[in-house]
Amino acid sequence: MASDNEIKYAIMNGINFGKAKSEKKDDPNKVKTKARKKAYQTGSHKSGAAKHKAEIRQRVKNRASQRKG
Repeated sequence: MASDNEIKYAIMNGINFGKAKSEKKDDPNKVKTKARKKAYQTGSHKSGAAKHKAEIRQRVKNRASQRKG
């Protein structure tokens, strides 16, 4: 059971039920998110949906109203 000091501390300062912080492990072989995002946006990873979206993005980009004048 908790001691009197611990109980007083909890009453005065409150109790934190937050999640404990975990250690970050940096894997040197991990692919960065930016690279994966670029592959998806350009449709280069063989996904039909991604290729279609990339084509739409390209058409929007090439519209006269979207070009810098």
